[in-house]
Order: sequence, then C-alpha cells, then structure tokens
Amino acid sequence: MGKYKNTLNYTIVVDNHPTCKFPLHPSRYFMLETLQNELKDAMRSGDKATLTGLRNIIGKLKAAQIDKGENLTEEESQKILLSAGKQLKESIHQYETGGRNDLADQEKFELSLLEKFLPEQMSEDKIREVVKMAIQTSGAESAKDMGKVMGPIMKELSGQADGKLVQKLVLEELNS
Repeated sequence: MGKYKNTLNYTIVVDNHPTCKFPLHPSRYFMLETLQNELKDAMRSGDKATLTGLRNIIGKLKAAQIDKGENLTEEESQKILLSAGKQLKESIHQYETGGRNDLADQEKFELSLLEKFLPEQMSEDKIREVVKMAIQTSGAESAKDMGKVMGPIMKELSGQADGKLVQKLVLEELNS
C-alpha cells in the first residue's frame, strides 16, 4: 500500500501505489491543479465567460495527458498552452477577417486567460540582442545561413518568444 498525505485539499501519493494511474506530484504538475482551482473560483463567482475559457484550456491539457498516458510535466503543459495560444491568435485573425467580431472577442478573452499561465514574453529589443549574438557565434552571413541561427535561438528562447518574430528579426539582421 502507498503512503498518503493530505495537503491543500488534494492527496499526494508519497510512493507509487499499484492502483494509482496518475499520482499527483505538485512540484511537477502544478499547471493543471492551478487551472482547476481557477475553474472552481469562476464557478463560485458565476463568471460564465471565464468558466468556458478555463474549461477549454483544461480540456486541451487533459486530452494531451490522456494521449500521453501519464501526467504532464510543467514544460509539456507550457508547450501545449503555447500551441493553444497560437491557435487562438490565428482564430482571432480569421474571425476578424470574416467580420465575426463577436467570435473574435470570445477568442481574445480566452487568449487573455491563457496568457496568465504562460511565461512572460521577451521584448523585441532583448530578442534582437540574442539574435545578434547567435549570428556572431554561428558565423552566419546571409539569409541562406538562417537555419544555423534559428535552431540555437529557439532552443534558448523556448516559450519566451514567438517564432515568427524571431524569424523576422533574424532576417532583418542577416540582411542589414
């Protein structure tokens, strides 16, 4: 039998129990727990828009967790939320192009909820500094050498910068 300890209204499996498929380890799986607590708060306050947005976000994380067959780590959760953020931005653009501002506003609200749980994005100036350093280090001279620069930059800035912005800045620096 596993040893259990009750902490902050949830049970932590101290050692692996053979019948427990998804033991909670709050130091590694904090994202989903935080979102579920936010969902409970939204239910209590009766905020339907927040409730819907959080349910969508939690649904994406739980779907990925089921596909994986075990709990998601914090890094995996952030990658999923970053991907969801990109999808929401694309949806907003599509809805605005199609004249559906009501749907675009819903997506913008969900994006604002999602951004609370993502790491803060770097400023364009800081990204430009990283790009300049990567170009110097790799010895890239033209746009043909872009692959040499993009890989290391995206590894370094993982989750902190939008890939399209980084690509744009790399091209600007290589063409200048």
